[in-house]
Amino acid sequence: MKRLYGVTTAMVTPFDKDGQVNLDKVQQLTEFLIGKGVHGLFPLGTTGEMVRLSVAERKSVAETVVRTASGRVTVFIHAGAATLEDTVELAQHAHAVGADGVGVVTPFFLGANDLELERYYVTVASALPDDFPVYLYNIPQCASNDLKTEVAERVQAACKNVVGIKYSYPDFLRTNEYLSINGGEFSVMQGADRLFLPALAMGCDGVISGVSCVYPEPFVAVYNAYLEKDLDKARELQRIAIQYCEVLRSGANMSYFKEALKLRGIDAGFMKAPQLDLTEAEVRELERKLSLLPTF
Repeated sequence: MKRLYGVTTAMVTPFDKDGQVNLDKVQQLTEFLIGKGVHGLFPLGTTGEMVRLSVAERKSVAETVVRTASGRVTVFIHAGAATLEDTVELAQHAHAVGADGVGVVTPFFLGANDLELERYYVTVASALPDDFPVYLYNIPQCASNDLKTEVAERVQAACKNVVGIKYSYPDFLRTNEYLSINGGEFSVMQGADRLFLPALAMGCDGVISGVSCVYPEPFVAVYNAYLEKDLDKARELQRIAIQYCEVLRSGANMSYFKEALKLRGIDAGFMKAPQLDLTEAEVRELERKLSLLPTF
């Protein structure tokens, strides 16, 4: 089964001014990212404003990314939704349209206990073929539910297609626990862009990065330097990547991602209400800060 690795980009979702998904711009963004050398694509997650999209819209985006990528990079569709039924439907759709796998965030907003989380994931994974890979996705600061190591272990033991986890919280003790699942054969993808290099050193397979949707270059360069065992170069590149994270606010406000992409010549559309686009003054300040950063 395929696994995620290297720089897997969490994609924004381009909307028109009226809030409709713009699939032409989804296609253009997909081509841009592949051209910049990312290793994988992860649409429709937190960075993709998934909670603002209908099931039908999410299916259309998934189809567009898979079709455009056409096997050139690994594509895992994020399928986690507000209901179990929608999650299963989206995961099965991802398989049907030719995605390489899916990611599934924990149930969000309403609290779920350990047993509920376990049964949720077992139900989703069991609704898919045994050879179709699933990544768990733990982002407790947003989802309000934390996936403990022992729960992830039980899910993996019950469902062999659960091959890894995206962990978007800066806790290296927990990260190390995840890495021990399945005798150390459990794939862990770091979700905190600023921790990419140290996560690689711990044994993680890579990063699922929102900032790389705008500036893939520093992250791809970090990974290449790490593979070349040039740690001094990798450290310097990681410091540069962190500067980009700081200017772009690490995904705390996706309008920074979309406006920065426009500054790069990639029209990523607008935010979907109730989120607002940046003001002209904010865009000018963003452009000024980006102009001070190292270029690739």
